Amino acid sequence: MPFNHNIKLAENALDLKTIVQKPIREGFGVGLIEAADADPNVVGLCADLTESTKMDAFAKKYPERFVEIGVAEQNLAAVASGMAAIGKVPFISSYAMFSPGRNWEQIRTTICYNNQHVIIAGSHAGVSVGPDGATHQAIEDIAITRVIANMTVIAPCDVHEARKATVEAASYKGPIYIRLAREKTPVFTTPETPFEVGKAYRVWNSASGAADVAIIACGSLVHNAILAAAELEKEGIGAIVLNNHTIKPMDEETILMAAKEAGAVVTVEEHQVMGGMGSAVAEVLARQYPAPMEFIGVQNRFGESGEPSELIEKFGMHPLAIVDAAHKVVQRKKE
Repeated sequence: MPFNHNIKLAENALDLKTIVQKPIREGFGVGLIEAADADPNVVGLCADLTESTKMDAFAKKYPERFVEIGVAEQNLAAVASGMAAIGKVPFISSYAMFSPGRNWEQIRTTICYNNQHVIIAGSHAGVSVGPDGATHQAIEDIAITRVIANMTVIAPCDVHEARKATVEAASYKGPIYIRLAREKTPVFTTPETPFEVGKAYRVWNSASGAADVAIIACGSLVHNAILAAAELEKEGIGAIVLNNHTIKPMDEETILMAAKEAGAVVTVEEHQVMGGMGSAVAEVLARQYPAPMEFIGVQNRFGESGEPSELIEKFGMHPLAIVDAAHKVVQRKKE
């Protein structure tokens, strides 16, 4: 299989029957304890959702470094900013719909305007939250965070990458938003797979070496992008798949290299297509290398209740939808 073997993905990454599935948010919980073990200044603050956001293990191990703010997300951001100002490294967690959703202005003014090193963990992002429905499905959070000056935005692709992102965020500088999914998703990276904030990784190459389309994905849908690339391979269409986990600052060099090599681009994200990762990619290409593009994501509508897999299919973010989008851009490239 044309995986990029240099980045050490799971051997069964294409086998949905045997691949392990875990919630991405679990990686945040594990990574937070690892970061706290290494740095006594790491503290945790939560808005009454410690179990759901997987901050509960940190609270049990380091009760003297944990603050339960309660259902007061604006205070969550403001208190964390103050703690960062005196040298602490605060991680704050809630559902993404509430943080950064409900407390966006406090994040903007108290954290980002002051360029404080606060890590915002937004859990339950995307429509795959499932039965909780539209009110709890954050599908605008990439847009509202990446637009704020000084903010770094990361959407890990699986539980291992979430752990690495959390650990690295503790020593990174400035405000950081980490986007986390609720539902179990395929664990297709490994502990040895490299991760660096601001660096996109090529996880799939065309077997022939000739690329017809570059599929640029983030978050849990990177695995669907890989499955789509495997289907395209069967049709004789060569694909590149990039795991573009850092939406801001984006790895423009890698994005441009893939776009120039393939000449056509499909972006894939569990988020509104307007203002999201795909928009950020389009901004890069519009300035430096315009190319035919298709955008996989939520198309200007709200989420709804349902099983996560059903919603991913209904909203057109499943592998065959990515394949169809690839067909469109490859055809446009020929015209």
